[in-house]
Amino acid sequence: MSGLRSQTHYPLPVSRRLALFVIAIAGLIISGCSQSADEQARAASVPLDKFAGGRPIRVVCTTGMVADLVRNVGGDRVHVEQLMGEGVDPHLYKSSPGDLSRLDAADVIFYSGLHLEGKMAELFERIAARKRTIAVTANLAHDRLIGDENSHDPHVWMDVALWSETTQTVLETLSEFDPTHAAEYQSRQSEYREQLAALDQECRAKLAAIPAERRVLVTAHDAFSYFGRAYQTEVRAIQGISTESEAGVREINDLVSFLVERKIKAVFVETSVSDRNIQALIEGCQSRGHRVTIGGALYSDAMGAAGTPEGTYIGMIRKNVATIVDALK
Repeated sequence: MSGLRSQTHYPLPVSRRLALFVIAIAGLIISGCSQSADEQARAASVPLDKFAGGRPIRVVCTTGMVADLVRNVGGDRVHVEQLMGEGVDPHLYKSSPGDLSRLDAADVIFYSGLHLEGKMAELFERIAARKRTIAVTANLAHDRLIGDENSHDPHVWMDVALWSETTQTVLETLSEFDPTHAAEYQSRQSEYREQLAALDQECRAKLAAIPAERRVLVTAHDAFSYFGRAYQTEVRAIQGISTESEAGVREINDLVSFLVERKIKAVFVETSVSDRNIQALIEGCQSRGHRVTIGGALYSDAMGAAGTPEGTYIGMIRKNVATIVDALK
């Protein structure tokens, strides 16, 4: 009874009781919304089989070569966004605010590695502390790489058989993230590796048709060393492994002398690199009475446009080989 008398003795005005009721209801709504947002944030970082709707894995990739690799292993279980498009040089690429948003929303991030995306290296290190951020070349044996311990050549995809090995890293990453569909990823990886093995043999057969003394590939920057090693092709370049390096007069003059002495008739531009140095090379040869032509444009650090054959890795390599054979054979 004392409780009732107390309530009667200190009644709250109706208006104040109504205001407190409204505040309480609003607090419950806000709490519910916050909890839902937290749950969604947590869901983005757990394996796919924990999702009620089973949505595709959100994957962000840097280059077209990496994106194509992930699509072939992941199939319709992955939704891939690619940061660097047709004709983009990954050596010089700087991330945009839009890229940062995509990376933040991703479940998994794949990049090429070996310092190909040099200006994004620190960003990937920071992101790796909170989500899966994987270099597809991370597990390649060092004795298969070109260069020294501190500076490996990143252009691994130019050797089809070696690039095929990077599918294992993609397979393991997707299978760990989404164990429910591991068998599906395994099947797709095996099928894709068979396609790459056939492509590798095709490259060998077609390039072998070029006489050895004419099987010389001269390009704007040193992106084809793996290609040369794999397919017994002599490779020369004006710039170094990274397009950040500058070609000097001496390098151009030395290469002019090489072309004149070997009587090489064709050099190649690259779709993602300026042709300025190649033009200087041609003019240098002309001044010494030797005519050199551009044998065609090669895909080096970027694939072709989406929706074209060259917009896939297999189509890109096949087009490069056809261009080289047509110019040198």
